[in-house]
Formats: sequence, structure tokens, C-alpha cells
Amino acid sequence: MSFSATRLVGLGIAVSALAVSLVACGSDDSGSGSGGAKKIALLLPESKTTRYEALDRPLFTEALKAACGDCELIYSNADQDASKQQQQAEAALTQGANVLVLDPVDGKAAAAVVSSAKGQNVPVVAYDRFIENANYYVSFENEAVGKLQAQTLVDDLKAAGKTSGNIAMINGSPTDPNAADFKKGAHSVLDSSGFKIAAEFDTPDWSPDKAQAWMEGQLSAIKNGLVGVYAANDGTAGGAIAALKGGGVTPLPPVTGQDSELAAIQRIVAGDQAMTIYKAVKPQAEAAAKGAVALANGGKPESTTDKSGVPSTILDPVAVTKDNIKDTVIKDNIYKVSDICTASFAAACAAAGLTSN
Repeated sequence: MSFSATRLVGLGIAVSALAVSLVACGSDDSGSGSGGAKKIALLLPESKTTRYEALDRPLFTEALKAACGDCELIYSNADQDASKQQQQAEAALTQGANVLVLDPVDGKAAAAVVSSAKGQNVPVVAYDRFIENANYYVSFENEAVGKLQAQTLVDDLKAAGKTSGNIAMINGSPTDPNAADFKKGAHSVLDSSGFKIAAEFDTPDWSPDKAQAWMEGQLSAIKNGLVGVYAANDGTAGGAIAALKGGGVTPLPPVTGQDSELAAIQRIVAGDQAMTIYKAVKPQAEAAAKGAVALANGGKPESTTDKSGVPSTILDPVAVTKDNIKDTVIKDNIYKVSDICTASFAAACAAAGLTSN
């Protein structure tokens, strides 16, 4: 849902479904449980957004191995179910987790997880999404994400000679605290842009299908004056674009996105999506892993700021358009040209100058 330029390298190794042992040098004997190797639980929220399994999980695993070779990783994905995530957190605590690294399905519901963990002297790292009373928070400047998305959209429209018209606004999940920040940042730009927000939707569960269905339902009312679509992430962007194409909207208006999913990069190359947001998941995962190890060993994580009393490390996002794909996701080895430029995108890639790594 991206440069103060911290650059990504490879995606790291794959991990097993639940508990992974990582090998090499180790941690000391402090923290909850016995004095042996520490156990770190990584609890991710869902898999519809491809970044979590494709980037966050392997990169965190790699970073944890580098920070603490004999630490054990306990991994779970909640599939967008807050109750399931709470059960997974309790299971991790039962397994002796020394730290929970939690990316919550529901930020408010996650407060119960923090309370339960702290009751057992287990600190919590809030990963990507803020949680009240966590011990450490690692994320991106989320209002800046919304501002970047909206400003890129406005700039794109004005470059095309448009100064007025309708914008459809497809926000993220109402249970995701980051989505509220993206929305706030986007409104701070769009509300004074001269363009009209003709329709707006908060997408339950970040569901591309629900974004598509909503967009389909709006077309009869706003199609004629529609000049742009603010979509909070690449999944909702994909749903919106499918609805626009299905509704016969030509040419497609510019559509925003976030997370630099491969399908979104391909849509940008093809001209179907205007932009996405690139987030440096590698430094985010590294900061979370190092912070978790520090907390497991009774120390304090390194932080760059403070959010609501929680020590925090906040990274900067960057807007990705067709013009800087080479300088972002390709340069940082997130994708190779061959990943993007499959047969159906070969001509568009050649036109965009994406012909070699």
C-alpha cells in the first residue's frame, strides 16, 4: 500500500509455513523463556496484497538471520481475519515467543494482543501499521504516501491540459490505520486541486473485487466527467481498471496505486495505470528484525522519531511512473526486466526503453 533513498537488494530466502530455524551466531540469555535461542514471531495480516508473502516475509527472515543467527522465527499470516490473528499471536506466545512483530489486520483490535503480550513480559514491534502502546514501530511516512499519490495524479492531469473534472476516490480498508493516513494525505492535495471528488469508497479488506464492484456501480453517474481515479493500492487499482475497461471507458483516465506489485508495474508500462508507490521493504524489514532482537535481549531498538509515545523508525516513500521504473524497482533488484517484459508486454517495454537489466 514508497526516495530518501534506501535501496533494496534481492528478495532473500523462502521460509516454511509456521516455524523456521535460522542458523549462525546467536543472542544472549535475557528475555522471557529460557536462556537459549530467542524466538521471534512475525505475524502478517493478509496475502491479497502480494508484498507480504513476496517481500516482507522473505526479507524479514533474511534480516533476522543476519541479526541473530540462532534465533527461531515463528511465522503466521492472518488472511485478513483479526480474530485469527489474535489466535496466532496467542499461539506464538504459547510457543515461547520472546517478541511479537505484528502487522495488524485491525489496529484497534491489536491492542488486545499488545496487552496480552505485555502481560507475559513479551514486547511488541508494530510493523507497517501503528499499534497503541507497542514497544517499537517501523513503517513509512503514510500521509506522505497519500500526498504523493494525489500530487502525481494532479500533475498528470494538468500535464494533459485538464484543470477540472471528476475524480473517483477508492481508499483502503476502514480497519487499517494506515489507510486513514493515506486518505488524509490524498485529501490534503485533492481537496484544493480544482478537481471534484465525485464519489468515494473505503474498500473493506482492501479487496480488489469490492473495489471493482464499487467502481462498476459508479460509472453510470460519473463516467462522462471522469478524469482520474485515486486508488490507494495496486490491488484496488487493478479492480478499478478492470471496471473501467469493462464499462467501455476510453481512453483510460490515470489511476494511482501503491506497493509496486509486478502486475502494477506491467500496467504502468502498458499505460493502464499512471503510478504506484515504492516502499523500501528491505530497510523496513531490517529495522524491524534488529529492533526485535534488541528487545528480545532486553535492549532498546534504534529509532529515528516517536509516534504517540512509541519509539519509531519512519522511512520515506517514492512515486514510481513509467519514467523511473529503471531507477527504482529494477535498480534495486526487486524485479528484472525479464520479469516485467513478458511476451504480452514486449512492445510496451520496448517503447518505454525497458530492454535490458
